[in-house]
Amino acid sequence: MVTIENGKLTIEEFIKVAREKETLTLSEATRQRILASRRMLEKAAAGTQAVYGVNTGFGKFSEVKIGKDELKKLQRNLILSHACGIGNPMRTEEVRGMMLLRINALSRGYSGIRLETVETLTEMLNKGVHPVIPEKGSLGASGDLAPLAHMVLTLIGEGEAEYSGRVIPSREAMKLAGISPIELEAKEGLALINGTQALTSIGALAFYDAYRALKTANLSAALTMEALRGITTAFDARLHEVRGHKGQIDIAKEMLDLLEGSTSVTRQNDIRVQDAYSIRCIPQVHGAIKDTLDYAREKITIEINAVTDNPIVLNEDEIYSGGNFHGEPMALLFDYLAIAASELANISERRLERLVNYQLNDLPAFLAPSGGLNSGFMIAQYSAAALVSENKVLSHPASVDSIPSSANQEDHVSMGNTAARKLRDIVENTRRVLSIEAFAACQAMDFRENLKLGAKTSELYEKIRETVPFIEEDVIMYEQMNKVYGILDSYI
Repeated sequence: MVTIENGKLTIEEFIKVAREKETLTLSEATRQRILASRRMLEKAAAGTQAVYGVNTGFGKFSEVKIGKDELKKLQRNLILSHACGIGNPMRTEEVRGMMLLRINALSRGYSGIRLETVETLTEMLNKGVHPVIPEKGSLGASGDLAPLAHMVLTLIGEGEAEYSGRVIPSREAMKLAGISPIELEAKEGLALINGTQALTSIGALAFYDAYRALKTANLSAALTMEALRGITTAFDARLHEVRGHKGQIDIAKEMLDLLEGSTSVTRQNDIRVQDAYSIRCIPQVHGAIKDTLDYAREKITIEINAVTDNPIVLNEDEIYSGGNFHGEPMALLFDYLAIAASELANISERRLERLVNYQLNDLPAFLAPSGGLNSGFMIAQYSAAALVSENKVLSHPASVDSIPSSANQEDHVSMGNTAARKLRDIVENTRRVLSIEAFAACQAMDFRENLKLGAKTSELYEKIRETVPFIEEDVIMYEQMNKVYGILDSYI
């Protein structure tokens, strides 16, 4: 069970709830913070002073005052009008992550929402009532308005939800789960949809998979080094310490650890003076990516615990409008991560080329024992190249774009949701490329005689060979490629 405390959610706990469907609970201190915040909000709502989104319209309509007898209708109308999502539904794990992050943000005690509302959203998460949320339509400021509005539709018994593997009307899903829909009160609709939780959920899941992909990349690179009889001298710790980058130093050490005990790798001048950059510069490239991921972990940890409301309830006399819903911190970060993940695929595909190109090695062309009659790994490299090329297109930053909205009241937006979704696609492509490299490296290694793999690379090699045999003659390759991908996914 994951317990919501005051800004202490970790990325690992996020993954447990979003992907592994761990149960969520609110601590008693969290409940008290929510209750105190609501009392402050209700006092402000009872007054005559204009408070954005409490007794005024939204966006450009912020100058329109709303009567006390219409506050509930104001919040319901907000949800109905803002549920403008388009495209394929968000994945279940992304929806769960979004629900968790919204609960966590509301639980900080600055939103003025009722405890009953937060508890109902928590119950939906725990019982598997997952709103159907189209993945497109967010500008990333004022947060993820459209996706979060679709989440709230289910909370109030509208729209559609996925429950027990079926997409059904939300009211039916809530009834089957034994949950009563709520009626929104003052500020609650705005509190539920003003935030970066959709883009952060998608991006945080992609980050976690990128982090795992780096571990895969080090393993696939180590297998390739053994298949190509790579030179470990370039990984001498002293070479990397004099440059000083932590990621580079860490990766050089990890590569030597992975290759420990191998008789397949060589030293400088054993058979050649130096390797190509895709081999020799693994610490420099993978290390830079590791540094990027380490930086991203810090920023994502901040954001998954952030208060992203507008207005923010500081106390009963100070309920201030600001811009914490703006997704720029994550938009820039996810664009940065997209470039890093793309580079991981770029260098992997170049190592793959060195495995299959007989002009660059001493192995059979395209790793086919009987080339000509058989094509071997020729088109596997094509597929990797196609994914790498697609990544290059997707790596164009989303965060440099902005389209004004709400009659130019919201005149600069982050496009963080687009950045997150592009990152997700790039990471998936990269993981596929890495699995093709590992597949080819195992094939190449089988042409070597009387050479021993390192203890750690040998373990992965044996795991792959339990399911995927040496390719003697052409087979349906995508089936084998998918098997290797699945093995690596469960291995890391």
